[in-house]
Amino acid sequence: MQKNFEKPPLIWLNTLVFSITFAIAAIGVPLYAFTVGIGAEFWWVMFGTACFAGISITAGYHRLWAHRTYDANPVLRFLFAIGGAVALQNSALHWSSDHRVHHTHVDDNDKDPYSAKRGFWYSHIGWMLREYQASRYSDYDNVKDLQKDPIVMWQHKYYLPLTLFVNFGWPIAAGFMLGDVWAGLLVIGVLRLVLNHHTTFFINSLAHIWGKQPYTDKNTARDNGVLAFMTFGEGYHNYHHIFASDYRNGIRWWQFDPTKWLIRASSWFGLARNLKRSSPYQVERAKLQMQLKVARQKALSAPESLFEKAHEHYEQLGTQLREYYKARKKLLDSKAQDLKDHLNHDIDALKKQVDDMRESLAEQKRHWKALLNQIQQHA
Repeated sequence: MQKNFEKPPLIWLNTLVFSITFAIAAIGVPLYAFTVGIGAEFWWVMFGTACFAGISITAGYHRLWAHRTYDANPVLRFLFAIGGAVALQNSALHWSSDHRVHHTHVDDNDKDPYSAKRGFWYSHIGWMLREYQASRYSDYDNVKDLQKDPIVMWQHKYYLPLTLFVNFGWPIAAGFMLGDVWAGLLVIGVLRLVLNHHTTFFINSLAHIWGKQPYTDKNTARDNGVLAFMTFGEGYHNYHHIFASDYRNGIRWWQFDPTKWLIRASSWFGLARNLKRSSPYQVERAKLQMQLKVARQKALSAPESLFEKAHEHYEQLGTQLREYYKARKKLLDSKAQDLKDHLNHDIDALKKQVDDMRESLAEQKRHWKALLNQIQQHA
């Protein structure tokens, strides 16, 4: 006999907030703009507010508190706590607890709070509309470290009055200063809130569906430059899920990651410290391993001898990578020590060694790509 599974009860507060704000943003704002008009200054203030709220989630809630990828000055932590309240995505303590569970049990439909394997709607917003995991609202055992942060606990304790104050007070105040309180509430308040919500939610949903997997396919997370542009750098999600302790998501200089740039710039002014970076060797090794795996999956008809050759080349390249990054670290450490001690040691020989190893590694990578192309011709 077929079992009937009842859905958990609705969380009416969440359902009403998401439904009403979306309806106002989709219908009320265009109607008001058409009938009354909304000045350009309101859109600029909305953009600034959205950036403040969004970056508070990415640099504060996510990379600072959920993953502890760096340490921040109390001033910066306070600003992130305020910005997180503006974003209206629950307290930093609760958000971080959910996110740590997500990383521990990613894609586990029973344990991951917003498992992408339960579908786009569920991972995007559905998980917040019903009491799927009621224990999440009281069990904070996985964020005991954050319970020692007075700013996190202050925000958590006073989250409701704080978020009501900033989400109504600031739009009203801005609207009053700009000469139209209703426009302030509609654009800076509601429309901005909806945009902040759904761009963040895209990381839970679209970033697990749309994009590439250059580092791992052990979970559904993807790298997506379009989503990175929309979410202050969070779109490099495949990298993040395998190297979650890195303060960067976009590790290449050309990848759009303003959250990384903000954290780095903050360190120059003493507002951030202990910035964590993943081992370049481990990053490169993961990428090579994934390239070999994809080539094998795409070209099952390729001769086994070709795969053996590729695996042998993969091992050699891995060894070269390890030796290169060891030598580069030694060179950087030597330069730093010289600078610290005001010395001028001769490190030209070490620099030449690193340069030679870099050239050799580049040549090996060219051979590697040629070998992968040869395998994929059998696809």
